[in-house]
Amino acid sequence: MRDDKPLWIPSRTSVEASPIFALMQKCNHDFGLSMSDYGELHAWSVADREKFWTAVWEFCEVKGDRGARVLVDGDVMLDARFFPDATLNFAENLLSGEGAGDAIIFRGEDKVHDRWSWDRLRDLVSRLQQAMRAQGIGPGDRIAAMMPNMPETVAFMLAAASIGAIWSSGSPDFGEQGVLDRFGQIEPKLFIACDAYWYGGKLQDVTAKVTAVAGSLGVPAVIVHYAGDAKAAAGATAGAKTMDDFIAPHAARPVEFLRLPFAHPLYILFSSGTTGVPKCIVHSAGGTLLQHLKEHRLHCGLERGDRLFYFTTCGWMMWNWLVSGLAVGATLCLYDGSPFSPDGNVLFDYAEAEKFAVFGTSAKYIDAVRKSGLTPRTSHDLASLRLMTSTGSPLSPEGFTFVYEGIKPDVQLASISGGTDIVSCFVLGNPMQPVWRGEIQGPGLGLAMDVWDDDGRPVRQEKGELVCTRAFPSMPVMFWNDPDGAKYRAAYFERFDNVWCHGDFAEWTEHDGIVIHGRSDATLNPGGVRIGTAEIYNQVEQMQEVAEALCIGQEWDDDVRVVLFVRLAAGVTLTDELVKSIKTRIRSGASPRHVPAKIISVSDIPRTKSGKIVELAVREIVHGRPVKNKEALANPEALDLFQGISELRS
Repeated sequence: MRDDKPLWIPSRTSVEASPIFALMQKCNHDFGLSMSDYGELHAWSVADREKFWTAVWEFCEVKGDRGARVLVDGDVMLDARFFPDATLNFAENLLSGEGAGDAIIFRGEDKVHDRWSWDRLRDLVSRLQQAMRAQGIGPGDRIAAMMPNMPETVAFMLAAASIGAIWSSGSPDFGEQGVLDRFGQIEPKLFIACDAYWYGGKLQDVTAKVTAVAGSLGVPAVIVHYAGDAKAAAGATAGAKTMDDFIAPHAARPVEFLRLPFAHPLYILFSSGTTGVPKCIVHSAGGTLLQHLKEHRLHCGLERGDRLFYFTTCGWMMWNWLVSGLAVGATLCLYDGSPFSPDGNVLFDYAEAEKFAVFGTSAKYIDAVRKSGLTPRTSHDLASLRLMTSTGSPLSPEGFTFVYEGIKPDVQLASISGGTDIVSCFVLGNPMQPVWRGEIQGPGLGLAMDVWDDDGRPVRQEKGELVCTRAFPSMPVMFWNDPDGAKYRAAYFERFDNVWCHGDFAEWTEHDGIVIHGRSDATLNPGGVRIGTAEIYNQVEQMQEVAEALCIGQEWDDDVRVVLFVRLAAGVTLTDELVKSIKTRIRSGASPRHVPAKIISVSDIPRTKSGKIVELAVREIVHGRPVKNKEALANPEALDLFQGISELRS
């Protein structure tokens, strides 16, 4: 496809039918404005945050008392408080439907299919709420869950939020120490886990892990039946009950919702933890709700009854993002397990059968589908699909092309980026603007996002640091166990005074879009020139011979040299000819400065539980420094492959 034309252009009819257009028109009417496009709407949303966020509250029909004040100390990012007089309950807003209609649809690979009505969801939330209260759990208490992405997990979270407890979740594939590194810091009052789960068609029993974790945490446990024997798991775990026994004394009744301040803690999320113990990032109920409503309703155009899917585990913030779709009245389409089990069609079969409106996934998944030779465009009926989103790592220009050539030609493709730190997106799609190959459509409404050079000056069409210059509602409330806020300040505000520095290496495009070039702390500096690792991956991972790549900067001769590790496709060996081809591809597709000094074949590449490759951990290993938290990795044994590589000594 040609890069001088957009891949997708919204029709005037679709723009005028979108919720974001309706909000713009309402703001024009209410505030005497004359905005006509997204750029003008975004500029106003940043310039007048009080009116904008009030308009979002009203337009999205937030349940709660908004109070008189909207923003206090708004010019000081660490002191800013949004809606300081407001009270609301997160669960009350998410339990937005009732009756027999679908609230949640669930598939566990090809092993489990289930459907939950709004009434079924409400009934379980009610019984769990009562059981938690009987356990002495109340506002501010932590509840930790090691669970699959299944309906019961959503119900537990909603029950916790309904009484003001703080929810924290992880995936059952985490190792025992990885779970304790996270949950041990927050001292939960209740631990929730499954009995087993499916992955790649194989049953994974977690009874021993659950018993060990519950014992180490020293708290009661609730075991949810999924793929194993919950009674046996509960019997093996001191102080544990099955979920059925936990709720048995309590009959369903109307759910009670405790309304609490806007800034009351809702979630504790964890940083990846690949360079130390994970940071515990606390997010507020009000900030999370308002930001997610804005993103779902306005940026994604979600309507009541739409099918919303995101391929995620409960250890990734995209799970928290996904479940907020209930607040719009969307039906959540949950999936747990491998996205290639029993084969690569499984998610597209799901999309066709349930008529997904939004299909969310990772850039790695899109690339894997492309390399598998699948063409869902011809094999599946995806007529209902209007938005596909991608995150986790930068989506390559070739990934953009494949979506339109191999999946659906008339879909809006939204590459999105933000993260655990803000439980949402800084940059994402919107239905009012075209999609250009390789570009994120633009910044989120209400977010004063920019790109700055090392001296704190805004730059256009040059690479720099992604920053946000004004406070926004979904900034963390705090870090857990950080009483003076030192860790919080160091994480985001050490680089620039009173400006959030996100840690992404980014660039504005000529279309006012954004390109993310990778993490700032993983950028390469050969000869003092900053290079984003994504620029190299975009070239080499398009080669059929290369399945995956990881790039680091190695300290060498008082400089930094670029080293590229490649995991090759089955049956391929790294010959001199292939090395030359890789270097030629990078030189012509990126620049001579991007060409690695060394290309080394490895059999595996380490990644986090959410699929992100861990450049920093490999860099530490290569330089003989310890990696402090291997438990954060999905495949920690892969790190051993990078120790003592002879090619790195010459």
